[in-house]
Amino acid sequence: MQLAISTPSPAWVDRQAYPFSPRRLQLAAGTVSYVDEGQGDPILFVHGTPTWSFEYRHLIRALSGRHRCLAPDHLGFGLSERPAEFAYTPEAHARVLAEFVDRLGLERFTLVVHDFGGPIGLPLALERPERIRGLVLLNTWMWSLADDADLARKARLAGGGLGRFLYRRFNFSLRAITPSAYGDRRKLTPAIHRQYLAPFPDADGRGRVLWALARSLLGSSAYYDSLWQRRDRLAALPALILWGMRDSAFRPHLLARWRSTLPQAQVVELAEAGHWPHEEAPEAVARQLGRFLEGLR
Repeated sequence: MQLAISTPSPAWVDRQAYPFSPRRLQLAAGTVSYVDEGQGDPILFVHGTPTWSFEYRHLIRALSGRHRCLAPDHLGFGLSERPAEFAYTPEAHARVLAEFVDRLGLERFTLVVHDFGGPIGLPLALERPERIRGLVLLNTWMWSLADDADLARKARLAGGGLGRFLYRRFNFSLRAITPSAYGDRRKLTPAIHRQYLAPFPDADGRGRVLWALARSLLGSSAYYDSLWQRRDRLAALPALILWGMRDSAFRPHLLARWRSTLPQAQVVELAEAGHWPHEEAPEAVARQLGRFLEGLR
């Protein structure tokens, strides 16, 4: 097991909302900040874009009394380092996450993924399913979006030249896309929104980190295909799908695809939540996740 040290958080971090003591671990591509709270059976929380481990704060607080909760920030996000030469594609983030898991010596854990956390985190389950005690999916995917007319159209806009300009100049993903994907925009309070805006004050960071993932929605299609072709390796895993039904980005047909792929999974539809059900309905999500974890015991 690789030991890491706790480090002070920047002044912009809301210590009341995020009361954890982040640790830092030097990996081959850069230094990763992560939360490691509680004891017991481990849970690995993998975030998407344009967020960071802050999005899992409610679940960590609710579950760390009985579980070891680990939540890394991907390189370029949150409190992690932003190396100039890193690719910031989902496949590059997946390699960093795999090294993170190996360095911490995690051999048996529950994997929780959201948004881009799917194509970043699910390779852990595809490559060594015996390590996964349980799988939890929150509004995510693992296949090429090229044949999805609605998502492909949005991806072409976000990943093209205009999208790059909007991301760099106007922080488009955080100021426009993120609020629009909430089921109730009032749930994204100014205080919460500030915690997601703060890591990206500059155009260069937004372009290198956030727009790189927007471009990869279609640009990494071959990578997504490689994951999808191995989907049968997930079939035997205990799985829970928690889905915000008012997600303007990941509509119910994506949930239907997961249902057909994982027919054994428990499925909970959260009618009033959008893309971030664990932000919008944290008590309901924590309750369902807690029940699922108890079942694994």
